[in-house]
Parts: sequence; C-alpha cells; structure tokens
Amino acid sequence: MNLLQVVGVSRAFGGLRAVENVSLDVPAGSLTALIGPNGAGKTTLFALMSGFLTPDSGQIFFNGTDITGSAPHLNTKLGLTRTFQIVQPFASQTVRENIAVGAHLKCVRREDALDLAEVVANRVGLFIQLDKPASELTVAGRKRLELARALATQPRMLLLDEVLAGLNPHEIQDMLPVVRGLVDSGITILMIEHVMQAVMNLAQHVWVLAQGQLIAQGTPMQVTQNSQVVEAYLGHGTSARLLKSQQVMHG
Repeated sequence: MNLLQVVGVSRAFGGLRAVENVSLDVPAGSLTALIGPNGAGKTTLFALMSGFLTPDSGQIFFNGTDITGSAPHLNTKLGLTRTFQIVQPFASQTVRENIAVGAHLKCVRREDALDLAEVVANRVGLFIQLDKPASELTVAGRKRLELARALATQPRMLLLDEVLAGLNPHEIQDMLPVVRGLVDSGITILMIEHVMQAVMNLAQHVWVLAQGQLIAQGTPMQVTQNSQVVEAYLGHGTSARLLKSQQVMHG
C-alpha cells in the first residue's frame, strides 16, 4: 500500500518552475530517497508534500486522504512530519525541552511530553545529553535533535531533509543504524540526501530530480548506472565508485 502519493504536482516562483509535473508513490514501511543536484527542487517538493507550500497544480494524498494545500500542523496530526536542512533548535532550552515541543502535538500534559522526550532521546542517541542546553550540541548532536523533535510527534512517515549533511564519515556511520532502526520500528521514510554512500546503504528505491523534473527512478544500483543521472548529477567517477562499493557489499 502506498502511504504517500504525489500526482502531477507543479510549483513555480515567478518564471522559475521549481517543480514540474512530479508524480511519485512511497509504499508504507519503506525507506526511499530523493536525490539530485543543488537547485533541483527537492526541498520545494518536500515543502509541497508537508504543507509549507501549496502546489499550483496536482494533488497529494497521505494514507488515502487528499492533503493538497493542507496546513503543516494538520498533516503532522495525520502522521506526516518533516525535518529541516537548517537546524534551528531553541538554543536556551535543554535537549529535553526541545524534544518536548514536538511531543506536545499529541501530549496535553507537560509531564507526559517530557517523559516522551526521554524515550525519543534514547532512540536517537541523545539520552545522556537530555539536560544539556541545545546551544552546546555539536553539529551531529543538533542533527539528532532535529530528528528527535520530528519523532516526538509520533509520525507514521518522516520526510528527512539532509539529516546527514555536515557530518564527518564517522558520524554518518553512527547515524545510519539510527535511521534504519526507525524504519524497522514501522516508520516510513523519504529522505533527501547528497551523501550517496548512505543512499546506497539505506534506500530501497531512489527518485532523481533535476531542474524540477523527475528524470529517473529505481534501485540505487539502477539509478547510478542511468546515463541521464550520471550526466545531470553524479559524474562518471562517482558513479563508478558507488557501483564498485555496491558490488563489494553484495559480493
């Protein structure tokens, strides 16, 4: 069953067609990725899916309900939550208090929100930093906090916008099992990601966006062999390296 369906969605800003006639389906329980060069329209598409922008045309369905143009907080109540590429925590508040902000969507009592924040922090590896001010977190810590705030809304589906951006290779390796664990727990994930090694490791299906249009889709291996994708995004050297690593992983 498809949890999210995007049907012929377009959005322009003045003369710029940021997203043009995009259709995609995300099956429930899957981990899929949306990749493409900078300026391809990926974050705009996320904004359309989550309700931060309204499409000029097309429709978006979540769990069978038409949510086209529906406000973000209403979509979050249905179970569709997104993270943001630029992480902006409430710096003067603790990690626990930041996570509780997301928990308040479903928790009326503050005590319940703080309790849920503790559970969520444990899932993303922030438990020992619960009482630290958010301003003291590293880049990797802030990325985990952004993920935790989204998780605290108790989503059915997460739209992850470059959750690995700015992390070093070791931090990326530490984050992969966290993301995989969310899918194993039943959360559907669609991720925008430039770290192709992570996409190859995590995603079951990949959508490729370039200049606002979908140019390819398939398994990570199929996509990295696609000449259009290589031309528009990866470059021949990167494509060859990724294919080699994928063959080693499955070899």
